[in-house]
Amino acid sequence: MNKYFKTLLVGATFAASTLSSSFVSAQSAAIVCPGYKRGPTNIPSERTGKKVQKAFEAYNEDLVDEALSILYEIDTSQTFDRAFTDRFIGNLLATKSESGPKALEYLEKSVNSKALNDTEQAGTLRLIADLNMQEKRYEQAVKRYQEWMDFTCKEDADVYLRMGQALYETQKYADMIAPLNKSIELDDKPNKNAYALKLTSYYSRKMYKETVDVAEELVKIFPENKANWTQLGFFYMLVEDYKKGLSTFEMAYDQGYLTKAAEIKALTQLYATNEIPYKAAMVFEKNVESGLIKRDDKALTNLANSWHQAKNHLKAAKYYGEAAKMNSDPDLYRKQGTLLLTAEKYSDALAALQKALDEGADDRGRIHMAMMEANFYTGKYRSAYKHVLEAKKDKSTSRSARSWEPYIKEKAKNRGITL
Repeated sequence: MNKYFKTLLVGATFAASTLSSSFVSAQSAAIVCPGYKRGPTNIPSERTGKKVQKAFEAYNEDLVDEALSILYEIDTSQTFDRAFTDRFIGNLLATKSESGPKALEYLEKSVNSKALNDTEQAGTLRLIADLNMQEKRYEQAVKRYQEWMDFTCKEDADVYLRMGQALYETQKYADMIAPLNKSIELDDKPNKNAYALKLTSYYSRKMYKETVDVAEELVKIFPENKANWTQLGFFYMLVEDYKKGLSTFEMAYDQGYLTKAAEIKALTQLYATNEIPYKAAMVFEKNVESGLIKRDDKALTNLANSWHQAKNHLKAAKYYGEAAKMNSDPDLYRKQGTLLLTAEKYSDALAALQKALDEGADDRGRIHMAMMEANFYTGKYRSAYKHVLEAKKDKSTSRSARSWEPYIKEKAKNRGITL
């Protein structure tokens, strides 16, 4: 803000020394109200003007403390001189770190006197509003920005944006929309911050349809911003529009915008929700192999589930087995064994199912039934018979085991095998 402060100071000194035509023109340009007529322009008295000029010279040499000392010594009963001096002090204090509250004290006194020239009054109102924002005095900032607009009859995109930000900071989410809409309307080019604040207002109030509308605008206006795409995709998921969510994430993925594990997981989840498990598995697998998604037991289990849904039993079994090795989960070994059985990989199925038993699987009846089948289909009738007897002990599988038992006996007998 120093550049702004210095501009104000230059104007102040200019007024103190000589009234050129350009300064008079600036006076009238500060106010654009219909029918506005510029009043007489005040200048500091000769005594005050000399001290102000001396203070400005010190400031120009970066001697801010010396300039302030000169200004503090000015003792005047003239209303304009006092207001003019207080304004100058406030401007200088505003350039010093941690002097914001004190600067505001002097600037407030200056504008409250209503003695300043119109352009000075307008500029100081705007500066006070900006300083209040800086000092996190948000309610005062909104008040002063409104006073600046009322006084000048000007509308400014940045001022409306700052008002929206201040209202956000005070959690007046509904009140944010009007100034933000004005900021968007007045701005020469779209400002993503105005849209982001507008989106936050709706989201904070759980107005998700409106949130989606703003998110869609962000993608249309700022398509090069990667975050806008994923944000829109997540909002579609929030309102359960999974088809639009998928198309948005797919377009983002094709453009290389999905760079986080959570984003890839969202895409694969949307593929699964839209019943496209093969693509879910392919994308997930690619990003596990690349290292973007950490190769842990949870990721491998999810990958196995995706291939399972895609009916690629061998790949699903492979990843169930890898996950099981990491966490010794008997249920994962059971799933691996069952899928290997379906794929007619009987020897591998038996090994996985035995590990499930060894790790203390709960669903032992079903596991024994699967092991019975694997042994039966490879002609190992004694082993098949042993497992069917174990399966009979489990209430959930006893009926099925009893129906298999005579069939196993008959097959063994036909082949001359004694059980």
